Amino acid sequence: MSVKPIKRWFCHDAEVSAPVRLFYFPYAGGNGPAILPWQADLGSSVELWVAQLPGRGVRLFEELPRNMDELVTPLTEEVAGLADRPFGFFGHSLGALVAFEVARELRRQRLDGPTQLWASGAEGPQTRTIRRSLSGLPDAELIEALRDYGGTPGEVLAEPEMMELLLPGIRADFWLSENYRYQPDLPLELPILLLRGDADPVVDGERAAGWARESSQPLREWVYPGDHFFIHPHRKAIAELVAAELTA
Repeated sequence: MSVKPIKRWFCHDAEVSAPVRLFYFPYAGGNGPAILPWQADLGSSVELWVAQLPGRGVRLFEELPRNMDELVTPLTEEVAGLADRPFGFFGHSLGALVAFEVARELRRQRLDGPTQLWASGAEGPQTRTIRRSLSGLPDAELIEALRDYGGTPGEVLAEPEMMELLLPGIRADFWLSENYRYQPDLPLELPILLLRGDADPVVDGERAAGWARESSQPLREWVYPGDHFFIHPHRKAIAELVAAELTA
């Protein structure tokens, strides 16, 4: 796989070209190249483009975003520059909120938007709740919280020098999630497809169903066995589902 950065905000497999694009917006601390293996499961009909946010990977030492607008504005600009073919959005956890806000910003600017939005591991923007604030925890407590979440490899959590580099970006992501404030607007004219784990400790099923408020179309939902990071063990099945829906 040849990983190609596009401008600053996205990376993708330079060897893949397809008639449909999927823009993937990662969870807190998610790193673009670590998500690119999804491409193999999406197949040859869908190009995967992963948002590469400040505070990780090749952008590790860049200034961290202070609010959601500082992510949404440049992401919207770059998506608009890649809208020469149909595309969908997929966001997990924090990434679902980012994807949602980018879709709304595209509409505000009267630009081409996604054909569908996949909200994974996230409660609805109007119905979500913050059960525990993580962004202000001491390093040791934050690392233990990440261990409980299960999204960060144990070998990474066990490397103090590595965590010293990664924690600022992870904190910034959690801060954005904890300080997100919903701004009322008309529902999106596209399908929202909800994915969640049946044992997710941070996503309540009824609150997740709040995504129905954000679309003029009926909400569709798939529930998988697993916790907040159910997307990892079920990656192949989820990628194949997404590809089938995008290309239907």
